[in-house]
Amino acid sequence: MSRLQDKAFGLLRFKSLVHDPRVTSRIGTWLGIAFTVCFVTGVISHFIQHPASWFSWPSRPVNLYRITQGAHVISGVAAIPLLIAKLWTVYPKLFERPAVKSVLHALERISILVLAGAAFFELASGTFNAAQNYPWSFFFTTAHYAVAWIAFGSLLVHIAVKLPLIRESLGKREIDVSRRAFLRTTWLTSGVAVLVFGGSTIPFLRNVSALSERSNGGLQGLPVNRTAKEANVNTVDSSWRLEVVGPNGTSTFSREQLQSMRQTTAELPIACVEGWSQTATWTGVPVMDLLAAVGAPAGASIRVSSLEKGGLYNSTTLPGTHTSDPLTLLALRLEGKVLDLDHGYPCRIIAPSRPGVLQTKWVRRLEVIT
Repeated sequence: MSRLQDKAFGLLRFKSLVHDPRVTSRIGTWLGIAFTVCFVTGVISHFIQHPASWFSWPSRPVNLYRITQGAHVISGVAAIPLLIAKLWTVYPKLFERPAVKSVLHALERISILVLAGAAFFELASGTFNAAQNYPWSFFFTTAHYAVAWIAFGSLLVHIAVKLPLIRESLGKREIDVSRRAFLRTTWLTSGVAVLVFGGSTIPFLRNVSALSERSNGGLQGLPVNRTAKEANVNTVDSSWRLEVVGPNGTSTFSREQLQSMRQTTAELPIACVEGWSQTATWTGVPVMDLLAAVGAPAGASIRVSSLEKGGLYNSTTLPGTHTSDPLTLLALRLEGKVLDLDHGYPCRIIAPSRPGVLQTKWVRRLEVIT
């Protein structure tokens, strides 16, 4: 095929008006915003679960983690149709010849390749995680966090390379009917995706969410991600005692003794990393009271250990910002009733503004970290 014929073939093949920088730049702007929100909130969630020495997360407002993780899931869901639409507007460039025109052009193409691959991995794996479906052998949290940096880094490179074209395209206000229709369809699709898949984190949208079963019903009106059977905690006999280790030694408490201590009732959310969240009424002993009983200073960090033998979160760290909060409880009751075994009987941690995975169930030991 001659060069003239090849050019004519290309014009016929890619004649859609949506293959236009003005459309690409507008969709790309919203996609960039969605990616940025998703990246920032994802990094926050990672550091809450795996804190660096310099990182501190507040306990108030009590819904703070619920908001940031909800924004993470919602922005990720919204980004899926935006990414597909953006790739549709630019895919003819894959057939441009020559394939590489300059060093800058090569950098642009590499950044697009890396960005598209990393973005698809993040959005696909995040969607599976939200549905608690893991058809892979790698550890989701580590892989998702690592690839997020690759995706966001390549996004910044791509923006830097294309910034002059983006500015020029966004400055052109006039867009014809077909292009406007494509943009409106893209916005509408993103909105519907948020309603259908992101609604589990927004109470008044749960009835239209495909994932609403993750945030409605369940034992004692609250969903259970990991049952006692899955954690191999089949029974808790009457010999169970809570150990609290502090500067004055180790004290033990039966459940009856815990119930005789000062009780606090609070409405606190369970906010899961998968995006669903729900507020419940919890009653229990303020953790600060238990630490005071063993001579621990206010704001001491503690290690919380579970009866669960295995699992990645059978032992967690509760930082001083939370142990000093009077709403951080060793919960004994949920919605006025004794905790069900699947919800952590004989007691569990419930702290404000914490991921559900760190709200340790089946607690057996609290140890002050010196």
